[in-house]
Amino acid sequence: MARIAIVGVGAIGGVTAALLQQAGGHELFLCTRRPMSGLSVETPDGLVSVHANFLTDPDVAPAVDWVLVATKAYDVAGAAKWLDRLCAEGAPVAVLQNGVEHRERFAPYVAMEKILPVMVDCPAERQSQERVRQRGVTHLKVPDCALGEDFVGLFAGTSADASVVEDFLSVVWRKLCFNSAGVLSALVMQPAGVVRDEAMGLVALEIIRECAAVARAEGAHLGDNVAEVVLAAQRAAPADSINSMLADRQAGRRVEIDARNGVIVRLGRKHGIATPANGMAVALMEAMVAGS
Repeated sequence: MARIAIVGVGAIGGVTAALLQQAGGHELFLCTRRPMSGLSVETPDGLVSVHANFLTDPDVAPAVDWVLVATKAYDVAGAAKWLDRLCAEGAPVAVLQNGVEHRERFAPYVAMEKILPVMVDCPAERQSQERVRQRGVTHLKVPDCALGEDFVGLFAGTSADASVVEDFLSVVWRKLCFNSAGVLSALVMQPAGVVRDEAMGLVALEIIRECAAVARAEGAHLGDNVAEVVLAAQRAAPADSINSMLADRQAGRRVEIDARNGVIVRLGRKHGIATPANGMAVALMEAMVAGS
């Protein structure tokens, strides 16, 4: 078993900690900015009280075998403060973040061969600083490589759907298709059921289609009907579910607009692909956040 540090204990970090505890034998270190006295995760299988070492000072962090970064994509610099000591003995860094630029974000701080991008798909919400609600199965997909196999092994015996995939690029872009339309919920400050409205559904389709076009230009393989499939899945989700961007807006925190929609606009510009729906979403979100 392994000594594992999780940097960032929000919804995804909390669920990941609960899963690793279920695996048994791991020693967990939860690294946060604010002190935590405990962590409880309401999983589909019952309540899990996570037993871990809670750390708030990067200068006293121990060397570990694995570092799992579950901070927001915009907080890479904050997460990086933990890496010198946690990775003192060469620990790899698994990046459990939104978007498609996992390695690029951490390349200034960690050798590329030590960075493992992770696609996380888990319906979860942080209900308070020390309590997380997990609504469904956690899917963890990583590139098919030795580091990926080792990462998957950390979750052996848990309820997580953890596996290596040959075409990781397509997997992360398909997830971004889901995340891109989530901006609508955050813009209008309403939960997931908002896309069941006909007009909002049409806007969601345009956002997703732009994302898919950029994804294909980047080399991802997505079906022609990916936008329709994504919208149908979002409409089938619980109407009261809250995505992370909406949760951040409700709490007055920064939002991951660049990692979720800004990247579509940036890479679309690189490939000469028009992305007006995503461009408008980014402009509106940035103005709203600045105004508040």
